[in-house]
Amino acid sequence: MRAQEFRALFVRYKILALLLALAVIWIFFHIATDGAFISSRNLSNLLRQTSITGMLACGMVFVIIAGEIDLSVGSLLGLLGGIAAVMTVNLQWGSWPTVVAVLLLGLVAGLLNGFIVTRLRVPSFIVGLGGMLAFRGVLQGITHGATIAPVPADMVYLAQGYVNQTLSSWLAAIIFFALVVMTVARRRRRAALSIPQSAAWRDALKLVAIGAVMAGFLVMLNRYNGVPLPVMILLALLAIFTYVGTQTVFGRHIYAVGGNMEASRLSGIDVAGVKMVVFALMGLMCAFAGIINTARLAAGSPSAGTNGELDAIAACFIGGASMRGGAGTVHGALIGALVMASLDNGMSMMDVDNYWQLIVKGSILVIAVWVDVLSGTKRD
Repeated sequence: MRAQEFRALFVRYKILALLLALAVIWIFFHIATDGAFISSRNLSNLLRQTSITGMLACGMVFVIIAGEIDLSVGSLLGLLGGIAAVMTVNLQWGSWPTVVAVLLLGLVAGLLNGFIVTRLRVPSFIVGLGGMLAFRGVLQGITHGATIAPVPADMVYLAQGYVNQTLSSWLAAIIFFALVVMTVARRRRRAALSIPQSAAWRDALKLVAIGAVMAGFLVMLNRYNGVPLPVMILLALLAIFTYVGTQTVFGRHIYAVGGNMEASRLSGIDVAGVKMVVFALMGLMCAFAGIINTARLAAGSPSAGTNGELDAIAACFIGGASMRGGAGTVHGALIGALVMASLDNGMSMMDVDNYWQLIVKGSILVIAVWVDVLSGTKRD
C-alpha cells in the first residue's frame, strides 16, 4: 500500500486508529507493570480518574466544534469545587443544595464567558486566558490558600461510591438495547430518504464489538467493587451529549457554525445564541467535574484543576476534533480522555519522572493535531 493510500485510510478511520493505539498503550503498560495495569482494581481507578477529564471533554468538544476554545475550564473547575467545599464545610449547607447551587453557578459562569465572546466580541482565547487567571485568583481568595476539609460523606460518595452490580448490569443492558434501537432507526430513516449507507453487517459487527467491550468492562469492574459512580455519571453525560450532537437541530447548528460561520448566519442560524449555549454547557460540565473532584479528594484544594484545561483540550484533539472547527465527536473526546488518563496512570505505576510524562503527553498532542492537518490536506 502506498504512503498516500495508508494516510487516507488512517484519516478516514480515526477512531479505529485511536482504539488500536489505546490497545497498544494498555498492552505495553500491562507488560511493563508485570500484569498490574489491566487488573480490576487498577481499571476501576483508571476509569474513575478518567471521569473528571471526560466531563470537561464533553463540554470542550462542543466548544471546539463551534470554532472556539476555552482555557478557563481548569481554574473554573477548581473554583466551583472550592465553592462546594466552602458551602458544605464553612457554611454548613447540605450536600444536595450545594450541588444544585454549584451547577447553577457553573451555568452562569459559562454564560458570562459566552456573553463576552459573542456580545463584546473578545476572542475566546483571550476570554479563556483571562478567566483562567481570574477564577484561580477568586479560588485563592475564598479558600485563603488553604485546603478546606472534610466535606460531608454523602458528597464524598458521589466520587468514591460504586453502583450496585445488579443495577449496573441492567443499565448496561438498557444502554446496549438503546444503541441497537438507534442504529435500526437511523438505517430505516436513511433508507426512506434514499441516502447511501454502509452495509448492515458493518453496523451489526460494530454493535457486537461494543457489546463485547461493555460486557468485558462490566465483568472486570464487578470483580472489584462494581462500577464507580462517577463513571456511571460520565456515561449518562456521554449519552446526553451524543444525542444532542447527533440527533437534534441544535447539534447540527453547532457543526454548521464551526464549519462555516458566515454561511450559517446567512442561512438564519443564530450564531451568537449557539455559542452562548455551548459556553453555558461548558460551564455546567466544569461544575460537574469540580463537584466530583472535591468529592474524590474529600476536600476543596486551592490548586484543584491545575492544567485541567490542557488535558481536556488534548483529549478532544486526540479524539478527532478539528482545530479548524466543524468536526469532532463526544465519544471520540472521551476515548481521548481515556488515552490521557492511561498515560498518566501507566507512567505513574512505572515510576516515570514527571518531566518525561509531560514530554510524552505533549508529543502525543502534537501528533494528534498533525493527523488533523493531514485530514485537512486530504479534504483540500
